[in-house]
Amino acid sequence: MSNPVILIVNGPNLNMLGSRQPEVYGRETLADIETLCLARAAALGLDIEFRQSNHEGDLVDWIQQARGRSSGIVINAGAYTHTSVAILDALLAAEVPAVEVHLSNIHRREEFRQHSFVAKAAQGMICGFGSHGYVLALEALARLLKGN
Repeated sequence: MSNPVILIVNGPNLNMLGSRQPEVYGRETLADIETLCLARAAALGLDIEFRQSNHEGDLVDWIQQARGRSSGIVINAGAYTHTSVAILDALLAAEVPAVEVHLSNIHRREEFRQHSFVAKAAQGMICGFGSHGYVLALEALARLLKGN
């Protein structure tokens, strides 16, 4: 029997991690986060698909494709968190549990960053713990999939 697959979706500018505002987002790169996720997923008996795009349509397509193919979604939609009804609709249509992740604590930032469309479709949100938020999201999904 194969492991459940978790889609990890990363939105705009996350490809710049490590060099973009390290005082806010840290010095780890997105490749570092992928490595961290691969290790934690393996320990939890999960497989992951790790993706990033600066284009909203790519994110929507991947989320839609998760329906019937993935057991859950970890999403850091970046700035689209605060603007994208399309991503919200895709998450709702996917009909799999989703956990929203942000490296920084969006509730301590500018007012416009404190609203999340993604949250309306997510089981929960993890923010402010840097890359460890992705690990926590994978652990939360593993629990949800086991019915805990």
